[in-house]
Amino acid sequence: MEDAWKKEMHKLFASTKTPAEAKELLMAILTPKEYDEVASRWQIVQMLLEGNPQREIRDQLGVSIATVTRGAREVQHGSGTFQKYYHRLHPSK
Repeated sequence: MEDAWKKEMHKLFASTKTPAEAKELLMAILTPKEYDEVASRWQIVQMLLEGNPQREIRDQLGVSIATVTRGAREVQHGSGTFQKYYHRLHPSK
């Protein structure tokens, strides 16, 4: 069973009404480095879903191949969460 505080956090993020509010909340909760890391992970996932090779992603973003591979594993073998949200943001793809 999930901890009550995790459920509260889910409600907190679900309560944002605009992208600006979501950004405001993320920037308040995360350190600047954490915020950048989360954004980088999402960029990696998008590039993977668009068919970019892992080494190209590594070179373009300046991240380790292990970081890209971790994202690739989730894209290939995960629950489909990344794909679901990618297609919400990019419905024509």
